[in-house]
Amino acid sequence: QVQLVESGGGLVQTGDSLELSCVASGRTFSGYAMAWFRQAPDKEREYVARISYSGSGTYYADFARGRFTISRDNAKNTVYLHMSSLKPEDTAVYFCAASHVVGTRPNDYPYWGQGTQVTVSS
Repeated sequence: QVQLVESGGGLVQTGDSLELSCVASGRTFSGYAMAWFRQAPDKEREYVARISYSGSGTYYADFARGRFTISRDNAKNTVYLHMSSLKPEDTAVYFCAASHVVGTRPNDYPYWGQGTQVTVSS
């Protein structure tokens, strides 16, 4: 089992950048594919990006491609989500998630952090 703790959220303005971090503890971090999801009020949790075990493969939702970058540092047990050109519609709680398999659905990921709020003002 792995425990995940996100940080880095906050209130920013349209066009700003923000980097989220997710630190894992427990089992071997490099054995997990990692992903970021987000959930806005009254909306379903949606996939943002995922990264392979080694970090060599990164994949993005269409809205994230070109603006967001997922990365990981296995030596630090940390996965990052760098977000740029933020828009008000990016406002949501952002969650990191871990799984032994790759996927884009929330049900593909058994381990979740508590989330970190990102608010983008117009």
